[in-house]
Amino acid sequence: MSERKNITRAAGVLGLATGLSRIAGLVRDMVVAALFGAGFGTDAFFVAFTIPNLLRRFFAEGSLTAAFVPTFSEVYHQEGRQQAQEVANICMTLLVLIMTGVTLTGIWGSPWLVEFVGHGFGAVEGKLELTDFLNRIMFPYIFFVSLLALLTGILNVMGHYFVPAVSPLLLNLSMILCAVWLHSRFEVGITALAVGVLVGGVLQLLIQIPVTRRLGIRLRPDFRFSHPRVRRIAWLMLPGLIGVAIYQINVVVSRLLASFLPEGSVSFLYYSQRLFEFPQGIFIVSLAQAVLPAMSRQMGNRDDQGFRESLHYALILIALITIPASVGLYLCAEPIFSLFFMKGAFLAEDVRQTALALAAYAPGLFFVGVSRVIVPAFYARQDTRTPVWISFWTLLMNVALGLLLMRPFGHVGLAAALTLSSVFNSCALLWALHGKMGRLGLASVTSALARILPAAAVMGAAVWVLLRLVPWLEPGRIWLKGSVLGGTIGVGCLIFALGCMLLRVPYTEQALSLIKRKVLKR
Repeated sequence: MSERKNITRAAGVLGLATGLSRIAGLVRDMVVAALFGAGFGTDAFFVAFTIPNLLRRFFAEGSLTAAFVPTFSEVYHQEGRQQAQEVANICMTLLVLIMTGVTLTGIWGSPWLVEFVGHGFGAVEGKLELTDFLNRIMFPYIFFVSLLALLTGILNVMGHYFVPAVSPLLLNLSMILCAVWLHSRFEVGITALAVGVLVGGVLQLLIQIPVTRRLGIRLRPDFRFSHPRVRRIAWLMLPGLIGVAIYQINVVVSRLLASFLPEGSVSFLYYSQRLFEFPQGIFIVSLAQAVLPAMSRQMGNRDDQGFRESLHYALILIALITIPASVGLYLCAEPIFSLFFMKGAFLAEDVRQTALALAAYAPGLFFVGVSRVIVPAFYARQDTRTPVWISFWTLLMNVALGLLLMRPFGHVGLAAALTLSSVFNSCALLWALHGKMGRLGLASVTSALARILPAAAVMGAAVWVLLRLVPWLEPGRIWLKGSVLGGTIGVGCLIFALGCMLLRVPYTEQALSLIKRKVLKR
């Protein structure tokens, strides 16, 4: 019970902070859409940002976190702060050296990287050159955000979640301010966004340092790279790097294939994926981050039953949050983009095309959530290899489906391919974990799903009826659209919550508490 409270509390704090950042991210995307629309400049920026962002997830948020957090947690709780300080010093020193090399190499090799990721841009004069220019400006971002990931892992193990989770807010604010204030000062206005990314990366790192020092962790150079704990982290990272690389190749493949589609396709996918990631960032990622330390403690104490209970709890919370969110995103895609994005250079047809992509992404939200919770279960067991193999087969499926579906369905086919791949990935991970641990005892999870789905269906029917009150693609009527959309979302949430209570879905109160912390306290 105490671990459930710890997970809920930590996820609530993470979600509150992440929610602030996601709202700023939504405002950022609205500003970008209004200033630059969906076309030549935005396509170039989104592909250019793909490369440092891919490396951020490759080095920082994926394999490093998966390998560092369980090991650092074990040292900190079993051997004390001094030994943990030594491990952190060595890891930070090694990371600085590696990321300096990666950053310099990336800037030097930018033309080749850009030509690979945005190969289809070669057919449009000046598009590859602009993408290369923007990529060179943003590439040092990976250096700062990788160091940030290490500090985030340290703070999370020590029970501090808010400051690390709120740091992305600085990135979004930096991009917004630079876009608004500087776009008219550059010959190519979209350059202001690239500058905003670099400034935001620096600010994200700087905000972590005082908190870390206040907790007694004062990082300094330490070149003892043969330390057994550091070698253990490196050993765990190797398969993790491959696994994260495979996942990120999925993103690159989608952008690469989209670059061959009509102009604007990359931007349609980007805007829709950003909104699709909104509930992920507020709820799913926060819950996954909170689950990993709890599961690591339970595995360290050989508490298999507690491990299973934490897993069941996380999966049911994921279902309670993502299933209604999937229905909502599917039905509200066009209204949301009409209300928030249809202004300036972003036209009604852009809204329609972006909404179609979001509708294709939406059914995959629950399966993405399941994967986000199951993968930390492997990491807590210090098994980073199994997710690698599953990611590899998921990649092959995504590529095959993308090639198959992009010709008849364009960018919507690429979104659908990613959704179908997510279904396969989550099912394969569950099957593999079952093989590793024996019976997972998922009867409570399937019983909860059997009650959640009818509640979500009733909610969806009500939302569909209410949304037909407004012609969403007509310009103007902002107050009417906002009132109807806000009221519809409120009614839908109320219907779903009442349905879950009537059907006695377990942990409904905990899910409502989690949502209250993340939404109502903003």
